[in-house]
Amino acid sequence: MAHLAHDDRERVKHSPQRSRVWGRSALLLAALSLVLILAAAAGARFGLLLLIGFGLGATLEGLRFGFAGPWRAMILRRDPSGIFAQLLAIALVATAAFPLLAQNGGELIGAHAPIGFAMVGGAFVFGIAMQLVLGCGSGTLVNAGSGNPIALVALPFFAIGSFLGAAHLNWWTALGTVPLAPLSGAAGLGVTLAALGLAAALFWVLADHDNRRLPRRLVIAAAVVALLAIGNLVVAGQPWGVVYGLGLWVAKGASAAGVDLAANPFWGSAAHAERIAQSLLTDVTSLTNLGLIGGAFIVAAWRAGLSQPIPRLPALAWAATIFAGLALGYSSRLAFGCNVGAFFSGISTGSLHGWVWFVAAFAGSVIGVRLRPLLQLEAR
Repeated sequence: MAHLAHDDRERVKHSPQRSRVWGRSALLLAALSLVLILAAAAGARFGLLLLIGFGLGATLEGLRFGFAGPWRAMILRRDPSGIFAQLLAIALVATAAFPLLAQNGGELIGAHAPIGFAMVGGAFVFGIAMQLVLGCGSGTLVNAGSGNPIALVALPFFAIGSFLGAAHLNWWTALGTVPLAPLSGAAGLGVTLAALGLAAALFWVLADHDNRRLPRRLVIAAAVVALLAIGNLVVAGQPWGVVYGLGLWVAKGASAAGVDLAANPFWGSAAHAERIAQSLLTDVTSLTNLGLIGGAFIVAAWRAGLSQPIPRLPALAWAATIFAGLALGYSSRLAFGCNVGAFFSGISTGSLHGWVWFVAAFAGSVIGVRLRPLLQLEAR
């Protein structure tokens, strides 16, 4: 009896660990099943894009690779390690993207956009807003997937803002834009890599002496993100983006609710009207967005940390979160993208607007970091 009792105790002792293994296996099996089902129903291309999205979400959450947080670390602690990782990832993508675009110009496109008043102002406002919610486009999706309450509140308003910003985009761009030819070819790649090196050197000079390093974790994360971003370019035919997909979700909802979008210069155009009519499961940006959420969910659940406490914030902070969510979506449409679509994908495919976006958004981030305590956004 004593021996049996000991066995029972051992069985009880190991049952939580066994349950965790089964739970993790079920998560991976569910994700793989979704990819295979989508591939069978819509085509291998769309299944691959969902898989890429899962990979991006898992990498950003699992290896803590992001955009808003590293900028905040540089501003507050003069720690540029996260920015070094971003610049490294961009350089890796550019090294592959430039020749791919040169050789497959009819099939692949870059994240190219003009520079204008609205673009610069939009990037500046985006930089402020992303520090208020501690997440850019990809960061908000990843944070929402991992159960972060702030992101869960901000995300729907981000989507609404993206829809409205796109609807008003023609009015804003009419204020004036300067279309500049993108960098291309070996010379363009050389200029881009040199500029990335200069940016890294500048942050190294400005950094605190103890923070002048790039941790191995971030090197691995940068390499994985770059590989997945290159995969996205090849499979989707366009660079990794976030913002358009969020606005499209709202546009589809508005259309389903009976709102007539035909007269809108943006959503009523033939190309966008066609996307509204089609399934989200065949929209390349929506698929990677859903994958970002799903990948982050898997990692958070894997760690058994999906449930996050709701921070004790005053009403002013929650109102600021909602407003910042709207501002994130609206401003990113005017700026032709967020940290992913404009900064990361723009620079890595030769668009000069990505560099202008970087400067304006970083300046906005400095203000956003200073606004956080004034808006009582620090949890008590």
